[in-house]
Amino acid sequence: MDRVPILKLGDTLVVTIQIDLEDQSVLVLQEDLADAVVNTGARGLIIDITAVEIVDSFIGRMLSTIAAVVRMLDAQTVVVGMRPAVAITLVELGLSLGGVRTALDLEKGLALLEQLRADSR
Repeated sequence: MDRVPILKLGDTLVVTIQIDLEDQSVLVLQEDLADAVVNTGARGLIIDITAVEIVDSFIGRMLSTIAAVVRMLDAQTVVVGMRPAVAITLVELGLSLGGVRTALDLEKGLALLEQLRADSR
């Protein structure tokens, strides 16, 4: 099974999902991200889903779960690169991705994390 690489950029972790996520790989990613947030002291997580064409309800729920876990570890999550078709699918599935902030691209995601940090000070 392929593991999704987790990059560290300052106090932010960046994950670019470029493989089709199956249930098991999503669960492994969730654990890897929680461990990485704790081990690096990251304050932010960006999940780039630009390459993801299809999201089902399981993956949608896992994005929400990852954001909730990361929030409990004192970091913020921003999902970037969501395609319009993915957004439409999530809405049709009734998934609001509660607690997950979104931005159009990585640059805007990093700016949003900076703004969230400034607001919390």
